[in-house]
Amino acid sequence: MVEQRFDAIVVGAGPSGNAAAYTLAKEGLNVLQLERGEYAGSKNVQGAILYSDALEKLIPNFREDAPLERHVIEQRLWMLDDASYTGMHYRSEEFNEEKPNRYTIIRAQFDKWFSQKVRDAGATVLYETTVKELIRNTSGKVIGVQTDREDGAVMADVVILAEGVNGLVGQRSGLRDELKPDTVALAVKEMHFLPRDVIESRFNLKGDEGVVIEAMGSVTLGMTGTAFLYTNEESISVGIGCLVSDFTEKREAPYELLERFKSHPAIAPLLAGSEVKEYAAHLIPEGGYNAIPSLFGDGWLMVGDAGHFVNAVHREGSNLAMTTGRVAAETVVRLHRMRKEMTKANLAEYQERLEKTFVLKDMRKYRKIPAFLHGNKETLFGLYPRLLSKAAQTWFRVDGLDKKAKEKAIVSSFRQARTLRGMIGDAFKLARAWR
Repeated sequence: MVEQRFDAIVVGAGPSGNAAAYTLAKEGLNVLQLERGEYAGSKNVQGAILYSDALEKLIPNFREDAPLERHVIEQRLWMLDDASYTGMHYRSEEFNEEKPNRYTIIRAQFDKWFSQKVRDAGATVLYETTVKELIRNTSGKVIGVQTDREDGAVMADVVILAEGVNGLVGQRSGLRDELKPDTVALAVKEMHFLPRDVIESRFNLKGDEGVVIEAMGSVTLGMTGTAFLYTNEESISVGIGCLVSDFTEKREAPYELLERFKSHPAIAPLLAGSEVKEYAAHLIPEGGYNAIPSLFGDGWLMVGDAGHFVNAVHREGSNLAMTTGRVAAETVVRLHRMRKEMTKANLAEYQERLEKTFVLKDMRKYRKIPAFLHGNKETLFGLYPRLLSKAAQTWFRVDGLDKKAKEKAIVSSFRQARTLRGMIGDAFKLARAWR
């Protein structure tokens, strides 16, 4: 094992860990990054969305060599019932800008590229190295980590935990609680490969343009969750995820839920003729602001999924991960240059800095939404999508019935389901939660 002391140790090489290690190394600190996988991204075969603003703050010229798939010009939001969808699309030629705002990426490729940037910046990166526990001094301050390597103890002034949602090191060290089934989702994903020209024809795209589809409704069988489809250069990422507590309660198999989504009449034609080469499952923190653990202490900081930094309402994760990693590193750099100890009191600056960013502002704003969605899952993800579909079909079907009669039929269907007042009430509840 490395026999020296470091200014900082970063545990994990995902977006948050790479952002932290890169920032520290670029500022001249002696950094060790530890990753248990064979290489950065080795455990992430799935596609994802990259938000350029967060990465530009780290690597302004990332577009020159980053493994980007397609820039997103169209967003589709669908509410599904068993045979149809009610949706909203937004597509703009302005998204074909010189520096696009969102890209689809394949995590295995992107994480590997980002890790190389970390090494180029001067950090020491060790793969296939598992951190077993934190090392503390007699006063309880974290002063290093114990790894699974021979002579595996390594010391540092501060340890940044970017180990992902499972957060086993943090749990074993008493820094965070075990995951609660109602605050974490299990997502299953597949990569479907198709020729580039087929994807572009099927989604009305040209060049590197891309489409993102996000869906909710009866496809999750009354469970709290969403499904998605992203277009990559020569593949399509498709997946679905629901709260672990709902999977347990309903006794539904995640892969069967994915098959149900793939066979939906709105999705099946988009995947027709594709070859499935990759399948993955992973956990996503969905508890929101109220699930965020302590983020700092004597000698340690927590970033990314380990800190539950996912905006489940807006389906954002990578931007929060990179931002928290960068802000944590900037805090450490400042304290290092001022020759201040990495104590809990001094590291509190990390959370103070986060309070000024979109990360905690957004998560605090939507802190009531996860509980609202979970508490009303049967209607929001089951009954309402079916009623809206029935109403739309009644309205758009031209069958000799006058429009006044159609309006009465639509209102009657809602009254029979005893949901009209319920929908109005839920709308007010959601508005209050949104504030």
